[in-house]
Amino acid sequence: MPRVQYTDSDVALMARMMRAEAEGEGKLGMLMVGNVIVNRRKANCLDFEGLRTIPQVIFQVQGGNYSFEAVQKGNVFYNRARSVEKRLAKQTLDYWRQHPSKFALWYFNPYAPCPPTWYDQPFSGQFKLHCYYEPKANTCEGAYTW
Repeated sequence: MPRVQYTDSDVALMARMMRAEAEGEGKLGMLMVGNVIVNRRKANCLDFEGLRTIPQVIFQVQGGNYSFEAVQKGNVFYNRARSVEKRLAKQTLDYWRQHPSKFALWYFNPYAPCPPTWYDQPFSGQFKLHCYYEPKANTCEGAYTW
């Protein structure tokens, strides 16, 4: 059973997003970005309450801006999803979770050392240039469910 329900178009959209956000960080970096997308869909808390589909997560607007830089700047739309990214997207939708993105709901590239918190949420780890943050204990149980 997959972690969340999805369609083929969800896989393609997520694959494009993973490529746009983390292609330079290789397959593992793209998997981690995909995991954050799935975590946001599952969380149903904090900034991510009420998100029921992958497109809702990817096109979410917070504070007047899209949540993901690749959507904000439009580069998620520049390239089609390739088969390799589609396979990676399916992995995260079906089962893949790994530290530091295992429970993460946020990531960013600070172009500097990772700060210990991001919007008051604790640092869970770093992979290449991206810093990952998971919700504080007892604030978002949905992020910690399968």
